[in-house]
Amino acid sequence: MSESQKMTKSQKRPKHVPERTCIACREKRPKWELVRVVGTAQGGLEIDPRGRKAGRGAYLCKRQECWEIGLKGKRLQHALRSEIVSEQRAELIAYSKALPKLVEETEISH
Repeated sequence: MSESQKMTKSQKRPKHVPERTCIACREKRPKWELVRVVGTAQGGLEIDPRGRKAGRGAYLCKRQECWEIGLKGKRLQHALRSEIVSEQRAELIAYSKALPKLVEETEISH
């Protein structure tokens, strides 16, 4: 066995980190830094912080600014391929009010 083969076997491969794109700011981030909004088969919307629920999903950053952009236009509707009724929009706006206006870069990178 050559020296280069020994080194590659002893080195560990870096862990794969799934990335997703925020529909508002279009930034790619690790999946765990984003919040997933899921369109269910029954026509409802759910917030999926763990990113595991079944259904078509769209990702938004954990910033109020991104939620405002995503809800203001039709970006979220387009990503989910469904209409958003006023009650659902009100629930999402209420959720976004609890988020910070800006997230510090030090908070994002652990």
